[in-house]
Amino acid sequence: MIVGASFIGLIAVGVPISFALAALALIYIFASGNTILLQSYAQQLFGGLENYGLLALPLFILLGEFMNAGGIGRRLMALALAFLGSFKGGLAYVNLMANMMMASILGSTVAQITIMSRLAVPEMVKAGYPRDVSVAITAAGGLLAPIIPPSMLFIIFGVIAQIPIGDLFIAGIVPGFLIFFAFVAVIAWLGRRHGFPANERMTPRQRVRAVVDALPAALIPLIIIGSILGGIATPTESAAVASLAAILIGLFVYREMKVSDLWPAFASAARSSAVVLFLIAAAQVFSWVITFENLPALVAATMQQMTTSPIVFLLLLNVLLLFLGMITDPIPAIILIVPVFLPVATGVYGIDPFHFGVVVCLNLTLGLLTPPVGTGLFTAALMGNVRAERLSVLLVPFFLAVLVVLLLLVVFPMLSLGLIEVF
Repeated sequence: MIVGASFIGLIAVGVPISFALAALALIYIFASGNTILLQSYAQQLFGGLENYGLLALPLFILLGEFMNAGGIGRRLMALALAFLGSFKGGLAYVNLMANMMMASILGSTVAQITIMSRLAVPEMVKAGYPRDVSVAITAAGGLLAPIIPPSMLFIIFGVIAQIPIGDLFIAGIVPGFLIFFAFVAVIAWLGRRHGFPANERMTPRQRVRAVVDALPAALIPLIIIGSILGGIATPTESAAVASLAAILIGLFVYREMKVSDLWPAFASAARSSAVVLFLIAAAQVFSWVITFENLPALVAATMQQMTTSPIVFLLLLNVLLLFLGMITDPIPAIILIVPVFLPVATGVYGIDPFHFGVVVCLNLTLGLLTPPVGTGLFTAALMGNVRAERLSVLLVPFFLAVLVVLLLLVVFPMLSLGLIEVF
C-alpha cells in the first residue's frame, strides 16, 4: 500500500516516471525497515541494463537518425507513390504504405510521425486533400511503428519478460499487416466521405525510375527482417548491419549525407537512448520492489476469483490497458504491467508470452494518440498545424479498426503465434 500510494503521489506532483520508479525501491526499503537491502540497490539498478538484447534499442534509434539524414524516407515515399498513386485517393494509400515501410525501419511512433508529416502531409494538401484528414492518416500510420518489427516496445517487453526478441518480432508481422489492411478499409471509407481526388497516372518510365531509386533504401528493411527470419543475425546484429548500410547508402549512393552529419546523428541517438535506458534500469528496481511486495501472487488470486477463462482475462486486461495508455506513455506502462500480469497470464491462464506481448504492445500503442498524454497525437497536431481536439475526432475510425484487430488477436492466438511455429 505504501508503495502504491507513494507512486501515485510522485506522479501527481510531476516527478518523471523513471525517477519515481527508482524512488519506490528506496521508499519500500525504509518503510519495511530492511535497510540491509540498500547494499543491493545499485546492483539492481545496474542489473536492469545487463542484457544483450537492450543493445538493439540504441542501434535502431541510430538507424532512424541515419535514415532521416540520408534521404531514405523520401525515396520510400516515392516507391509507394509509383504503385498506388494512380488510384482515387491514391496519396492517402501512399501515405499508409510509406508508413508501413518506415515502420519496418524506425520502430518509433513519434519519429515516424515527425518524418511522415514532413514528407506526406504537404503533398496531400497540395493535391487537394483536407489538411486535417491528411494529418489524421499520417498519425494513424504511426500506430504501425510499435507493431511491425523492429519495434522498440517489443525490445523492451522482451527484455523485461526474458523472452527472445527475434521471435517477438516475428509474432508482430501478421498483426501489423492486419492493422494495415484495416486502415486501408478506413481510408476507403474516408475517401468516399471526403471525396479524395485522383492523382496523375505515372508513366512506365517514371515507375521504373522510382523503383530503381528506392532499391538501396529497400535494402534496409530487407536486411532487418530477412536476417532475423533467416536465423542469420539477432535483432541487435541486424540493427548494427542495417545502420552501417544506411550510412553507406546515405554517403555513397544517394549522397545526401555528409561525414559531418554523422556526429549529430550519434549525439541525438545517444540522448534518446539515455532517456529510455535509464527508464528500463529504474524498471528493474521497480520489479524488485513488487517481488518483495508479493504483488503478482495477490493479483493472480484476485483474477482467479473473477474468471477462469483466458479470453475473459485478456479482455479485462485490455480495458485496464486502454485506461492506462490514456494517462501514460507505452514504455512506462509496459514496465508497470509486465512484471505484475505476465506471471499471472502464463502461470494461471496458460497464455503464451509472445501472444501476451503482442496484445499488450498493440493495446498500449493506442495511448500514443489519445489525450491527455498522447505524445504521437500532439506531435502530429504540431507538425501538421491542426488542433489536437479535431485530430482526436478524426482518429476514432482508426481506433475502432485497431480494436477489431485486437479482439481478433485475443480470440485467435495463432494470428500472432503462427509464424513463430513456421520459423
